[in-house]
Amino acid sequence: MGTALTGGAYPPEGQGDFFLCDIFGAIPKNDLASMEHPLFSLATRPDRRILNYQHNGAEITVTPSVKGLATIHDKDILIFCISQLMAALNAGRQVSRTLHLKAHDLLLATNRETSGDAYRRLREAFERLAGTRITTNIVTGGQEVTTGFGLIEKWEIVRKARGGKMVSVAVTLSDWLYRAVLSKSVLTLSRDYFRLRKPLERRIYELARKHCGRQDSWQISVETLLKKSGSASPRRVFRKMLRDMITAQPLPDYAMEELPGDLIRFSQKDVVVQGSANAPQLKPATLEEARVLMPGADVYALEAEWRAMWARSGSPRLRQPDAAFLGWVKKRAAE
Repeated sequence: MGTALTGGAYPPEGQGDFFLCDIFGAIPKNDLASMEHPLFSLATRPDRRILNYQHNGAEITVTPSVKGLATIHDKDILIFCISQLMAALNAGRQVSRTLHLKAHDLLLATNRETSGDAYRRLREAFERLAGTRITTNIVTGGQEVTTGFGLIEKWEIVRKARGGKMVSVAVTLSDWLYRAVLSKSVLTLSRDYFRLRKPLERRIYELARKHCGRQDSWQISVETLLKKSGSASPRRVFRKMLRDMITAQPLPDYAMEELPGDLIRFSQKDVVVQGSANAPQLKPATLEEARVLMPGADVYALEAEWRAMWARSGSPRLRQPDAAFLGWVKKRAAE
């Protein structure tokens, strides 16, 4: 668990020992491993269960501290850190496992209130992230290592303003998570992800985002979805929650539907645009060039976003769609 400092400066460090989170509007990014596997609790009250999960050779044990398991809302901190690091890497800047961030910036970027109570909840989130221990053999950065670690190694409140409000924080990511960032094992999230308030909606969106990829749709059995979500609900209750989501359709980018055989299908909401006969077609080499322009970006997500923008602008005829797409990607990379 981290140590809260009542004042003073963060201990002196050498050049390059820390990274300052100062990239405004960094594109939200999430690591692939925690999108694929249930590492976070979906509970809204302290969850002190020990979680054990096995799927396709991956073995995970998640052990809580006395504060309970880290929640999927606590994960906002990691998403913010990953997003800042990826934006810096894409800009050719030096990065580090230790990040200095302004608490106010984190709250704004993740669509949270900036009240005094919000700062208290933020501190509790740091405590759960540092206290939750994971033992796993899942691969990050091309390495399979069975290891135990906290989601963050340590955190420190660098300053407190008068009245005790948190101003800025230093957080050191686990080597496991940092290795995932350096290997660019990440995916872009919709900015509307942070508007999803229900834990299960966030988790289901992660799984849809991870598995749909370039596909127009992806389907999965309710039983497997229950396992991969990490939900503690009985199957009949979980199925009812999925049906409620199908009625409400809260997910950014993806539509949900129930199929015979107890299956759920996720479809990209842009699929009509992508399948239109008039939609601009891009060459495979263009997508490869986009990867070079924005290392670590999901080029298929970029393509879908660009097509949606093209449709919203009135579906104009493009004489050179590949050049238009790459010009748009260059602007995105400069953001």
